[in-house]
Amino acid sequence: MKNLNMLAIDLGASSGRGIVGSFDGSKLELRENHRFSNDPVTVGKHFRWDIMRILHEIKQSIRETKLSGDDIAGFGIDTWGVDYGLIDKHGEMLSNPFHYRDTRTAGMPAQLADRLGVKELYDITGIQTIDFNTVYQLAADLRDNPEMVQNAVRMLNIPDLLNYFLTGEMANEYTICSTGAILNAKTRKVAPEIFKKLGLPMLVGDVVEPGNCLGKLTDAVSDEVGGVNFKVYNIASHDTASAVLAVPATEEDFVYISSGTWSLMGTELTSPLVNDDTLAWNFANEGGALGTYRFLKNIMGLWTVQETRRQWKREGKDFSFADLQTMAEAEKPLVSFINPDAPDFVAPGDMPGRIVEYCRRTGQAVPQNEGQIVRVIMESLALRYRYVKEGIEALRGKPVKGIHIVGGGTKDTFLCQLAADACGIPVTAGPVEATAIGNLLMQYIAAGELKDLCEARELVIRSFEPKIYLPTADRAAYDEAYGRFCCICDEK
Repeated sequence: MKNLNMLAIDLGASSGRGIVGSFDGSKLELRENHRFSNDPVTVGKHFRWDIMRILHEIKQSIRETKLSGDDIAGFGIDTWGVDYGLIDKHGEMLSNPFHYRDTRTAGMPAQLADRLGVKELYDITGIQTIDFNTVYQLAADLRDNPEMVQNAVRMLNIPDLLNYFLTGEMANEYTICSTGAILNAKTRKVAPEIFKKLGLPMLVGDVVEPGNCLGKLTDAVSDEVGGVNFKVYNIASHDTASAVLAVPATEEDFVYISSGTWSLMGTELTSPLVNDDTLAWNFANEGGALGTYRFLKNIMGLWTVQETRRQWKREGKDFSFADLQTMAEAEKPLVSFINPDAPDFVAPGDMPGRIVEYCRRTGQAVPQNEGQIVRVIMESLALRYRYVKEGIEALRGKPVKGIHIVGGGTKDTFLCQLAADACGIPVTAGPVEATAIGNLLMQYIAAGELKDLCEARELVIRSFEPKIYLPTADRAAYDEAYGRFCCICDEK
């Protein structure tokens, strides 16, 4: 079989890249052809994505395939969830998309409780309550700029928006749309009653499943990138949906952590799990590829480390991530903790100062140096994984025997080992490029080169070697630390 090449655009909260996948019928090989920074900007009072810069960089990746002589057959984009652009009747974008960390949606669930309560919304959508969910962002748009909302005819999540700029075709892809609490979990279609209750116009069109062929690049875009053209697919365009597609699991009921800026921890289901208990635990039923659901919980992830490093860099201390890991490993274990998901750690800013203040406020030993601060973050993340693991076990009535960690966080060997120690079960780490791999797998499935989810995961196992971490720590010490962690988090 001649190698079949596809281009995946994997766009994260701080960077993006183009990955060329080459499939020879037996193994999948990856090659990065373009990497770029994704820098949100503050404009006035608000935090926004620089969407036109992102579009420019995607075109650079496409152009590079021409310069490198790659014969590209397909193309797909994955990104983070919930954010979107609004399109008017002339096909123009009305406003640069807001960043989900913008503060305009703070407290929105409570503000909307009289029109659409948390339980009512969860019963329809199965999506965990987070202030920046798409539904709350749309409500904030209507409150702050009703004229703009009334002029909008379509809402497109970020990958759908970028696909529209490239192809001229609009589609709301299921996995990305499902993250925002605007779809019915059971039907996998838009929930019109939500829009009606909030006084919003219907801004979502027909929802398409992953594997839909959207078309090709417009003639103008094709000319701009050197005459390149190929099929553009709606892949599982939420990055976690793509990452889960690439989990190299052969067992049923596997648990995964898609580890990066966020840690998305959950399991794969074939039907949504929505009841009072899952609401109490605030678990989401996000859409997955090929008829699956991602039953998961958001954990703040490596954002806290990334923002801590940025703060120290602003202060003139330019540590690498390897430096931070080395300093943390040298410190005494299990001293103090934070709740990674506390509101204190959502917004950018002086993260080390907030960690120190959190420890002081909760009556714990205050970290005194950079290594202690990073150790607090890492151990707190690992203990948070244990908390969510226990939630999955309680809600599904089945023990978790192992955890698959995929994504960029697998490069942090210290965190992977802490996860195994905190949870007391083996951790299988890899592949690092799970999101891009899942993007490519869906393209190959759509093109008829792979049959189904099982065949796709078998390809991942053949192509990428995982690393296994076994628990090595003192269980009694971790049990005692976990009790303290739950107390400072005010959780059971």
